[in-house]
Amino acid sequence: MMNQQTVDTIKQLMEWEAARTAPPEGFPHLPDMPAGRYTSQEYYDLEQQYIWKKSWLFAAHLDEVPEPGCFMQWDNAGQPLIIVHGMDGVVRAFYNTCRHRGAPVVTVQRGRSARLMCGYHNWTYKTDGELIGVPEAQDFTGLDKSCRSLISVRCEMYGKLIYVNLDDNAMSLREWMGPIWDEWEEFAFDKVKLAARQSFDLKCNWKVAMEANMEVYHVPFIHPETVAPLVDAKRNVNTMYGNGHARMIAPAPKNTNRAHVRAIDNPPEWKSIETVGELGRTTTQSYTMFPNWVSPLSNFFIPPLIFWPTSLNTTRLELITMALDWGDGPVPDLWTVPDGKGGRDMSPIIQEDTQFGEAIQKSMESDGFKSVPLSYQEARIYSFHQTCDKMIGLDRVPSHLAVEQVIGKEWVYPNDPRVAQMERQVENA
Repeated sequence: MMNQQTVDTIKQLMEWEAARTAPPEGFPHLPDMPAGRYTSQEYYDLEQQYIWKKSWLFAAHLDEVPEPGCFMQWDNAGQPLIIVHGMDGVVRAFYNTCRHRGAPVVTVQRGRSARLMCGYHNWTYKTDGELIGVPEAQDFTGLDKSCRSLISVRCEMYGKLIYVNLDDNAMSLREWMGPIWDEWEEFAFDKVKLAARQSFDLKCNWKVAMEANMEVYHVPFIHPETVAPLVDAKRNVNTMYGNGHARMIAPAPKNTNRAHVRAIDNPPEWKSIETVGELGRTTTQSYTMFPNWVSPLSNFFIPPLIFWPTSLNTTRLELITMALDWGDGPVPDLWTVPDGKGGRDMSPIIQEDTQFGEAIQKSMESDGFKSVPLSYQEARIYSFHQTCDKMIGLDRVPSHLAVEQVIGKEWVYPNDPRVAQMERQVENA
């Protein structure tokens, strides 16, 4: 949980942000971002190779593989994987590829078994990936089963959340998350259950869809009845972290009666996470986790929006709700609503962003889209793009598609020049 000094500083920064008449002293000018970052197949292919194969990606909640022997298929990163809760209690990830002739080892979406058996020739593996069964083994000369285990993928957990990384040499999940690893302790990731997980296909580049959730500049215009009553677009405090992560903390407008707006902070039927601190209870505290997770966190829920590219101009959006055990009460689902046909549809808030995102993509693909100028309020987006290029490799990104690396470490947590500026202004007042 944040200490009281940090909470007080953030609350003071809220008022400082609302009162400022220009960006903070020394904050860099953000050069226009090239249009091709959203429309170029060349850049998309670089993302696929160097971002999605090298980042820590949320794959599953432990509730989806709750017991030893449980497994599930997962292919959101473009590679066929199996998430397996081993008979030894360890959660692992493997390529869903038999070491014989490449058939998928499992073909059902999820199941439970003490062994994983490929249906093509019945090669059989333990839940730790070890090859233990080869029919007609006498006909294979020089076959060393110990060298034919399923190929593993880096798999680590934060609380009950299961992450994978396709890069064997990647830093640990803890190092990847940085200070957020400790910041998130108050939100009980080790206790929350998976309540809802729905997917929807969008007709826009994944960054177009995601960036709508990385700034509040648009809130008064796109969300006047849904988000605007909850988020003061002037008093929000943005913080940039290493590895492309970021945080936004924004209070509700001062005259808002929070009991009469959409209940994202006061659903009476949900259990409260008692360890959540003041800001998580009284503001919108939202995190962007590179490359594709955006989520407000509160004392009632963890509801990430997760964006998966499916092509240059299409995206799969996952809408997830996690909460403390709801017992016999209604199942929490923050982002979707019944569609009247036995399924779910996106809530009005999500539809407001996604519908406009599809229109944006069409407009971006016209000759009239040249570049993207960003404001200080949109600096989280620019920082995110800087990290995209760093992940790809600054020497690999063609100059006509690159962003300039202008936001330096002096603006990345724990550094924050705004605090000193605010304190000087108080002293001189």
